[in-house]
Amino acid sequence: MNTTLKPNIDWVGYVDWNVRDFHSYETARGATYNSYLVRDQKTALIDTVKKPYAKYLMDNVSALTDLKKIDYIIANHAEPDHAGSLPFAAAWCPNATIVCTEKCKDILSSYNDTSGWKWQVVKTGDSISLGARTLTFIETPMVHWPESMFTYVPEEKLLFSMDAFGQHFASAQRFDDEVDLSVILEEAKTYYANIVMLYGKQIARVLEAASKLDIEMIAPAHGVIWRSNIDKIIAVYRKWVVCQAVPKVLVVYDSMWESTKRMGEAIVEGASQAGAEAKLLYARATGLTQIATESLDAAAFAFGSSTLNQDMMPMMAATLTYLRGLKPTGKAAFAFGSTGWGKGGAEAVDEFIKTMKMDILREPLKCKWLPDGKVLAECREAGKLLAERALKVTG
Repeated sequence: MNTTLKPNIDWVGYVDWNVRDFHSYETARGATYNSYLVRDQKTALIDTVKKPYAKYLMDNVSALTDLKKIDYIIANHAEPDHAGSLPFAAAWCPNATIVCTEKCKDILSSYNDTSGWKWQVVKTGDSISLGARTLTFIETPMVHWPESMFTYVPEEKLLFSMDAFGQHFASAQRFDDEVDLSVILEEAKTYYANIVMLYGKQIARVLEAASKLDIEMIAPAHGVIWRSNIDKIIAVYRKWVVCQAVPKVLVVYDSMWESTKRMGEAIVEGASQAGAEAKLLYARATGLTQIATESLDAAAFAFGSSTLNQDMMPMMAATLTYLRGLKPTGKAAFAFGSTGWGKGGAEAVDEFIKTMKMDILREPLKCKWLPDGKVLAECREAGKLLAERALKVTG
């Protein structure tokens, strides 16, 4: 495994091949917790790793330098997957000063007993000389926590980008040009959609700040390091920060006895016939991670649920709650669903999507018991309405 980014700058993190859940994010391809060691006249450790893997980190660092020679530990982000082993690193590196933002210091002190730690609080524009190299800091609040920051090495044109540009992707290779680019772009999209979609405005500001830097390499806190495809990852990020849509319609549903499913199939049929890409996603069989990822660049949605206890089905409620938290922008939608002797499913969905600030294209599309030919025809027409919106927005 090639772990050298630049001369005397090395990856010292941990590859977590088997993790499949990251606070409800499905990590089908595992993850990495990236930590980096910069050796110069002075030595800096950039971030640490998740707590269970502290010894792996220290073994990797020890293979390159004496732990007593670590002068600085840079905490770009206080979240435990990056700072969980920081207490161990602080103990094993007795001469190290912890470098972070003021808010990061507060959060780290909430997680840990930091009474014996040495601190250096930094803000945007501050820098530390290591000798031939300089560490310069850029605050990145709400990307995706309030305390986060980037660390930039101008002499190497190297940006340590914290969670930005990351992917949950386990690999024996460390660089973007050593793996299938389509796979890591897919994982980068999944990461963006499920972790930072709601912070698009803040990330746009960060992209603007980063555009002023001379960058030849981006080293994120998760996944592979970007050295050959920086233009591609920045280009897709510029689309993602505004949830730039493609002519795609998503029909997401939960059904009890397949009546709502049949309605959804007819909506997809109508949207497809009108020229849009259309996908039918069954909420109980499609993970929240995949639904959120598909939502990032979808233009229009139909959310459907049959009625259970005068309300929507539980997995539809979970799906909508998850999406509302991510705040996809510039979307349009309507509700649909079948019911029996009572009502509630489609109505509950309709009320919920109104809170998501989506453009509501029509009143809820409903049927009683099994949809007949007339209802299915109405569903196909509603699908065409979604396609018209998708094609208009993306045309």
